[in-house]
Amino acid sequence: MEITSKSKLFDVLEAYPALEAQIINIAPPFQNLKNPVLRRTVGKIATLEKVAQISGMDAGKLVNTLRRAVGQSELGAEAAGSFAVEIPSFADDPAWIAGEPQFSLNGMEMLQRGEVPLGRVNELLGQIEPGRFILLVTNFEPTPILEAMQKQNRKIFHKIHPNDLAQHLTFIQ
Repeated sequence: MEITSKSKLFDVLEAYPALEAQIINIAPPFQNLKNPVLRRTVGKIATLEKVAQISGMDAGKLVNTLRRAVGQSELGAEAAGSFAVEIPSFADDPAWIAGEPQFSLNGMEMLQRGEVPLGRVNELLGQIEPGRFILLVTNFEPTPILEAMQKQNRKIFHKIHPNDLAQHLTFIQ
C-alpha cells in the first residue's frame, strides 16, 4: 500500500501495524487507536491529512515521515501539487523573480483539498536553494500569506497575471 495524505488511517495501520506507536507519538489524541472499536470507526474515516491537521503538522511532512519509516520514497513537490505556469515578465519586476521558480504551488487546488497553502509554503522555504523562489498561484490576493512572509522578513512580490485577471502570482524568497 502506498501512503499518501488521502490514505485512511485504518488502512495504513492494517498494512503497517508498526506505525501505530509513531502516529500516536505524532498525534497524541489518536492514542484511542489502541481500542479496536475506535480503530475501526475513527480509523476508517480519518485520513492522514486529518491526522496531520489535528497534530498541527504539515500533511506532506507527516506522510513523508511515515513513508520513510516503511521504506517508501518521499513524495516530492511534484506529487504534492507543483505545476507549470506562464510567468509574464515586466521591466518593473524585482530582479530576484527572474527565471523559473524552484517550487510552484496551485493555491486554489490546495484549498479545494482542504490544505493550507501557508503550511506548505513554510515547509518549502526550508528546502529552497539560495537565489531561488516559490511561486504561489491563487485566484485572490493571499493577504495572510503575504503578512506571514513579511513577519519572517522574506522577500515577497505579488502581481496579477495580465492575460488572466483572476490569476494572482505571489513570489516568495
